[in-house]
Amino acid sequence: MLDENDWFTEIADAAGSAFSLRVTGRVHHEQTPFQTIEVYATETFGHLMVIDGFTMLSSRENFLYHEMLSHPALFTHPHPKRVAIIGGGDCGTLREVLRHAEVESAVQIDIDERVTRVAEIFFPELTESNHDPRATLLFEDGIRWIQQAPAQSLDVIIIDSTDPVGPAEGLFTTAFYRDCHRALAAGGLLVQQSESPLYHMDIIQGIYADTCAAGFEDHATLFFPQAIYPSGWWSATMASREGKLPAFRAAAATAPPFQSQYYTAEIHRAALAQPAFFKRAFETSDRNAP
Repeated sequence: MLDENDWFTEIADAAGSAFSLRVTGRVHHEQTPFQTIEVYATETFGHLMVIDGFTMLSSRENFLYHEMLSHPALFTHPHPKRVAIIGGGDCGTLREVLRHAEVESAVQIDIDERVTRVAEIFFPELTESNHDPRATLLFEDGIRWIQQAPAQSLDVIIIDSTDPVGPAEGLFTTAFYRDCHRALAAGGLLVQQSESPLYHMDIIQGIYADTCAAGFEDHATLFFPQAIYPSGWWSATMASREGKLPAFRAAAATAPPFQSQYYTAEIHRAALAQPAFFKRAFETSDRNAP
C-alpha cells in the first residue's frame, strides 16, 4: 500500500513485519483478467513491480532472484538442453537461462501476458533475450501446459511463481509435480522458488513432501538474500527426477562464459549450506530429509 508520505509498504501480517520503499510516483496501473499490476518509481531501487499488492521485483536487486533460480540448476544438470519456465513473466529468469550456450530451447509459460508487456516497458534489461531464436514465450496456463507436455521432453523445469495463492496455488501440489516428473527426461531437474526459510518453513516442507509423493528422489535448498521479499531471505529448492542430485559442475561455474552479478561457484557452494533449524525441521522424516 502507498501512504501519504509516499512510502510503498508490503505488510507480512503473519510475521508481524513489513518492508517499505520511498517512491516518487506510480507510473503504471492496470487490472488484468488475472491480477492487478502496478509499477512505482522509487528513490533508490529504480522501478518496482507490484502484483496484487505484493512486491515482485525492482531494478536494483532482481538479479539475486533470477540468477539463483536459474544458474544453480543449470550448472547441476550435466546437459541442460531443454528448459521450461513456468511463470516468470518478467523474463529475467529466461534471460539468465539463455546465457547458457548449451541450452537449445527455453519455453516460458505465463498465464498473464500483461506482466511481460509491462516488463518490456519498465524493465527492458530483463526482456533483452525475448527474441533469442531459442526462446518461446507462451501465454497460457502453465499447469495445463505441463499436463500436455510430451513425456521426457524436458531436462530442467524452473517454477518461477508468485506466492502459493491465487493463480500460483496449483503450482505447489503433488498433482502438478507428478506432471513435471513425467515431462522430465532421465536425469531431469525441477527447481522452484520456495519462499522465505525464516517465515515459510511449512511451504518448504510441503514442497519436499509433495515432490517426494510425485516421485522425485532427492532435494537441495539454496539460500540467498532478497531485499524486497518478506524477511529479506529467500530460497529455491531443487529436486531430482531420480537418484541423488549430481554435484554441480564447479569448473564450468568458476569460469562461465557470461558475467553475473551475484552467482559464482563459491556462492553456489555456500548457498547449499543448511542452517541448523532447517535441518531440524526435517529430522522427523527420512523420506523428506534434505
